[in-house]
Amino acid sequence: MTGNIASRGRVDLVDHAAALASFNTADAVEYLNALDIDEAAGVLARLPAARAVSILEQPELHAAAPMLVQLPLDRAAVLLGLMAEDRVADLFHELDEADRDRLIWRLSAETRHSIQRLMRYPDGSAGSLMTTEFVAVPSDWSIGQTLQHIREVERSRETVYAIYLLDPVTRVLQQMVTMRRLITGDADAPILDVAQVNPPVTVDALLDQEEVARLIRRHNLLAIPVVDADRHVLGIVTVDDILDALIEESTEDAHKFGGMEALERPYMQIGFLEMIRKRAGWLSVLFLGEMLTASAMQHFEHELARAVVLMLFIPLIMSSGGNSGSQATSLLIRSLALRELKLGDWWKVALRELPTGLLLGSILGVLAITRITIWQQAGLYDYGPHWMLLALTIAAALVGIVTFGSLSGSMLPFILQRLRFDPASASAPFVATLVDVTGLVIYFSIAAVILRGTLL
Repeated sequence: MTGNIASRGRVDLVDHAAALASFNTADAVEYLNALDIDEAAGVLARLPAARAVSILEQPELHAAAPMLVQLPLDRAAVLLGLMAEDRVADLFHELDEADRDRLIWRLSAETRHSIQRLMRYPDGSAGSLMTTEFVAVPSDWSIGQTLQHIREVERSRETVYAIYLLDPVTRVLQQMVTMRRLITGDADAPILDVAQVNPPVTVDALLDQEEVARLIRRHNLLAIPVVDADRHVLGIVTVDDILDALIEESTEDAHKFGGMEALERPYMQIGFLEMIRKRAGWLSVLFLGEMLTASAMQHFEHELARAVVLMLFIPLIMSSGGNSGSQATSLLIRSLALRELKLGDWWKVALRELPTGLLLGSILGVLAITRITIWQQAGLYDYGPHWMLLALTIAAALVGIVTFGSLSGSMLPFILQRLRFDPASASAPFVATLVDVTGLVIYFSIAAVILRGTLL
């Protein structure tokens, strides 16, 4: 019986491997993502090495690192040796130390040293994203020599659309040539004849990935060289690598903005208890914050007892302030991420959000007065003899709360960045909770002034 099950398992894996033969790489990745890790590893073990490598190099393959651990050691070492070194470094970051050591010592000394160097750079830096597999030639070569060199090495390079020209003696970066310019030049001409006119744009290995992305976008580059203090090229960051990193970071920011810890894996691969842990912490903090709302209402218990009608508008008041704060926070987090604003611009934002909040609050105030008037005059609800004062109270409270929400929501990302926290931590639920508590204080304080001697 056991033999039959094992045999059936082998047949299933062969069937899976055969099915992948007709898939393109993206579809093959999606197919493997739907399998258990053991099954997916078994399929990879049966694929041709080149095909397995092309799949493993895709960031969309969810459990690439665990799959490698499941493979026979020799097979895993072969695949790792054929993969781009920056991708190998990414996978090694996901492994525990024992599995990492078991695999890395099966690689060649040159590859091992290159990967260890890549792993030393902090996550999210240019160094952590760069690949060391690029094309560089001496600047005194001819175009023909360069083209011949590219033919010889292109299979071992991640990209060949940018060629970097180095000083023949010092190996310092001098210029850059695009493949398009290279193939249009005369074979006997010096390669410097087709080099770009502007000096090459470079980045430091410790530069943040968002700044790298900004430079790539600003200069319309497909790759950007990473250099040391002496302008020796350490590697290059390609546009596809920076896009993958930014998608991952934006996903993390989206989770934070929803008021929870970021998920390191796709939703369906997160265990139940881990999901609870990710969500319960922030939810508990927000709950404790909302308890202050109850404290604020208890403080105004006397006013509520005398003017119960005020309670009808509490949800309206709280939600309007929270919505305005969330809008401002969303705008500012994005602007800070895109470097459209700097930390020192906080006062410009405050001067802009103050009139914005006042006008938005006034618009909502007019709507509130209109609604109360229609309901009162049409007999849909009786707000009492002082309904006009009540409408004025609601309108004034909306102006104050929406203005406060806009100001606090716009300033919070600046405060977090100044404290060296991620501005995305200024989540919408967090801003809403902050505005809820202060909104009640503003609401009842305005009511106490306008309704004194009538309802209060």
